[in-house]
Amino acid sequence: MGSVFRFKQFEVDQGACAMKINTDGVLLGAVADQQKVAYVLDIGTGTGVIALMLAQQYPEARIDAVEVDEIAARQAEQNFATAPFPNQMKVFHTSFENFRPEYTYDLIVSNPPFYTKSLHNPDDRKRLARHADELFFEKLVCFVADYLSPNGVFQCIVPSELADWIGAALLPGKGLFVHEVTAISSFEGSDVIRKILKVGYLPIATARKELFIYESKGVYSPQYKKLLQSFFLAF
Repeated sequence: MGSVFRFKQFEVDQGACAMKINTDGVLLGAVADQQKVAYVLDIGTGTGVIALMLAQQYPEARIDAVEVDEIAARQAEQNFATAPFPNQMKVFHTSFENFRPEYTYDLIVSNPPFYTKSLHNPDDRKRLARHADELFFEKLVCFVADYLSPNGVFQCIVPSELADWIGAALLPGKGLFVHEVTAISSFEGSDVIRKILKVGYLPIATARKELFIYESKGVYSPQYKKLLQSFFLAF
């Protein structure tokens, strides 16, 4: 497999990035359904794939992306430049902690590092991309609370237990509420491997959904294909 991943409307060169395109990222990019979006932020953009998927869905929106890894930030910038919607996209080589936008966002997304309290990966760049602790998520939620518009939505994809902890321990102190939880499993009846949280300021009841990636071994579910049919050439 080459370093370029081709979608229906754009392509992503991932050759220089420590973290490649994966199921988590494309699911997060595909589930966004926020209305009236003018400003979007992708935290930890990596290759830029999620930001590009959002640019396709929201052609009138400004898409900002922050990335702390210099090589990944440069690659995302190149991927944005070759996309059919480059004028609406910008990469900031910085951490979200040091990012100070002049406006709030209607949609903030993040496919964050989540191997909390695990053994460090010997590859330092992969460690930076995939290892975090509770402090990281505390800072992330604080940033979201500061820069999410009153009617905006924050969406992230994390393992199930981590999603539950974020919802119970971090959000209430910032006046944020879980609007929707999508539990993701490989197959119907199998363990939940990820959850997508949809978070906002409006105090509404939490909607719960399920998403099964496969209907049988090697066969994607109709649900998964429908979600990604606007993006994947195979669908």
